[in-house]
Amino acid sequence: MIQIFDWDQNSPEWYQARAGIPTASKFHTVMASGRGGGESKTRKDYLYDLAGEIITGEPTESYSNSHMERGHIHEPEAREMYSFITDAEIQRTGFIRNGDKGASPDGLVGNDGMFEAKSKLPRLLIESLMRDGFPAEHKAQCQGALWVAEREWIDIVVYWPKMPLFVKRAYRDGPYIVSLASAVKQFNEELAEIVDRVRRYGQEPAPTVTNAELLQHPLMAG
Repeated sequence: MIQIFDWDQNSPEWYQARAGIPTASKFHTVMASGRGGGESKTRKDYLYDLAGEIITGEPTESYSNSHMERGHIHEPEAREMYSFITDAEIQRTGFIRNGDKGASPDGLVGNDGMFEAKSKLPRLLIESLMRDGFPAEHKAQCQGALWVAEREWIDIVVYWPKMPLFVKRAYRDGPYIVSLASAVKQFNEELAEIVDRVRRYGQEPAPTVTNAELLQHPLMAG
């Protein structure tokens, strides 16, 4: 069942709503693997972060850098330009939860669309313009948002002041979403197991040692 929360992004209520579940902005981490197909450290860290949120009931301390702060500043400008160019009305939303997964899109468009704004330095924006394709680095987040919100398309908008506005639309990629759903399901199963193990830590009785086993111990046998 889809739940839509209108709290401002990065507010205490927003952090609380998303605590303990994987969200679209981290789906690339959920799908990550380490070298040679081994375990990814970033994925493991994310598992432990969410486990801690579930057990304590408190969101993990938020992290912010200059790039993230710049994105928050530029988002209203990108939204205004996009709305002017496309004549679209964007419904702002804070967080969307669908079962054991969630997403924080920058806006909903009509009944089927979504809006996602990214602020990129001029050289990176120029790279997007030259490639003229949907930025691969944002595929997991955007396809994940479509999956969570059960929508059909998403427009990614890349913005920097005085630069051309880059807009590229992506539609639901069924096979990709199937693989994403499988990865999230496995991730949540691992998360539940970790939470259970931590909650039982120190509560399991020590193993029983029989007299025969004790006599066979090297220290006793000597």
